[in-house]
Amino acid sequence: MRLWRKNHKSKIKHRFVPLVPPYIESLEPYKAGKPTDELKRELGLKHVVKLASNENPLGPSPRAIEEMKKHISELHNYPNGGYDIRVVLAEKFNLKVANVIAGSGSEGIMSNIIRTFLCDEDEVLTTEAAFIGFQVLARSRGVNYCTVPYKNWRYNLEALANQINEHTKIIYLANPNNPTGTMFTKKEFDAFYQRVPERVLIILDEAYFEYAKDNPLYPDSMYYRYDNVITLRTFSKVYGLAGIRIGYGFAHEDLIGNLLKVKLPFEPSTLAQAAGIGALQDREFLHRSLEMNARGMKFITKALSELDMEVVPSEANFVMIVRESEENVNVMYQELLKLGVIVRPLQAFGLPRCIRISIGTDEENEIFVEKLKKVLAKAYA
Repeated sequence: MRLWRKNHKSKIKHRFVPLVPPYIESLEPYKAGKPTDELKRELGLKHVVKLASNENPLGPSPRAIEEMKKHISELHNYPNGGYDIRVVLAEKFNLKVANVIAGSGSEGIMSNIIRTFLCDEDEVLTTEAAFIGFQVLARSRGVNYCTVPYKNWRYNLEALANQINEHTKIIYLANPNNPTGTMFTKKEFDAFYQRVPERVLIILDEAYFEYAKDNPLYPDSMYYRYDNVITLRTFSKVYGLAGIRIGYGFAHEDLIGNLLKVKLPFEPSTLAQAAGIGALQDREFLHRSLEMNARGMKFITKALSELDMEVVPSEANFVMIVRESEENVNVMYQELLKLGVIVRPLQAFGLPRCIRISIGTDEENEIFVEKLKKVLAKAYA
């Protein structure tokens, strides 16, 4: 490593210790989906359809915007650490405020979990190609990161249970899962939980739970209030608040109490908290978002199947397709970009043969299918 301060001299001899730990230096930073403005500049496009980041194509909840406007004049004051939204969430889910935490998206809380509970000899256990945000956070701690393969693109809970050992501290489960869109059932989770020691913390990432909650087989973790389970949810998806960064978690008050010792004192921001409170009141927007997603999911899944694509059944607001090779993925991705459609290749997740496609508006979905047909026609011409 070069010193950018010249003429540095020292007569003191020290053992060599790298400035950056090897487990940090080897990390790949999280790379978000390609921005629409960047693609427009690069290719001179006037219109771009972005189906890469699982965002709500309807935009943000109108009630959330209204609530944020009410608090604009308060921005000279520090936030209250999410207390107001914790009260609202506690009332909504019949909990104590001490059971609720709020943060900068569910990932912000996830980061605090990693910092709070992991020690040097601990291990993290999850599936291969788990949510990339969790991969980066867990690996950044420098502990052993253990995985088991998917089974039919679903969490293999039995295999995960078999891998638990004396060093296992955190098990990460996403339900529905990103990037596959699959879910595990109540029966599967019950059988798995019976094999998890009380000393092991289970993170249940339910960022997409609104899309799956009406499935009778879905194990909504609000009915699994175990002492060693923490549920994480977000306003980034169905409520359209990805840009404001607001998420929340539920757990035993001892877990929440320790997380509150570690989290930034003024997180989330005043506007983020106001947006979350407003979004929770916006039942009309929630219904419209879910209805649009269900319609789009049916349309895109049918279209992809008719094009002989391998489509993984999804319970979220996106679908994953599996291609013959990584080269096929790269060609499809690049050719769609040229036509003004952004999707998400999944090499960074650990799935080089897969592409994730977010559900858009009816018009965006139709444009995607139209452009995809052109790409495939060109490839097989």
